[in-house]
Amino acid sequence: MTTIQFRRKLIVIILLCVAVGGGLVRHYATPGTTTRDIGTLLMVLWVPIIGNVIAWLIGKRPRRAPPPVAVTPPSFDMLGAFAPHALAELTFRKPALPSQDIPLAPGEYRCALVIDKEGFSARWVVPPGDALERGKPAALELEFLSPAIAGPRFPQGAVFRVLISDSFIADGRILQLRRALA
Repeated sequence: MTTIQFRRKLIVIILLCVAVGGGLVRHYATPGTTTRDIGTLLMVLWVPIIGNVIAWLIGKRPRRAPPPVAVTPPSFDMLGAFAPHALAELTFRKPALPSQDIPLAPGEYRCALVIDKEGFSARWVVPPGDALERGKPAALELEFLSPAIAGPRFPQGAVFRVLISDSFIADGRILQLRRALA
């Protein structure tokens, strides 16, 4: 038993004795006196410990091992090369700080495309030697992580927002479907 565990047990035992003593004082005191009120107060000091005792009992309950995960969730790393599903017009929002108003550098960007309250994983690529300015619309090809699920929600003309991390960074509209989303 560690020092902390010993101290916790000692505190529980002391407060239990105080509560029993308070019960005895309350039982023998005359109703309406200060002595009876003090006995009630001593009994109430036990209440915070009850939660700790319940938590300790729950911790002693045997736990089952979680079931093994049979299927790994899909990711873009498993898909391989970029294969666009749609052409979209994205207008990147200006940041709150002017010092962060820099063009998007070339490379792959992963995001969630949000329609209403639904989000769909997608990615796009800014070609080498190109940069996207904020505030100006740009036509970009998008690839969905699960095209069969996202396809019905993204017909031509669908309007969406682009979410990266916890910020909406762009607004978009589907211009053209590149291939069947099935």
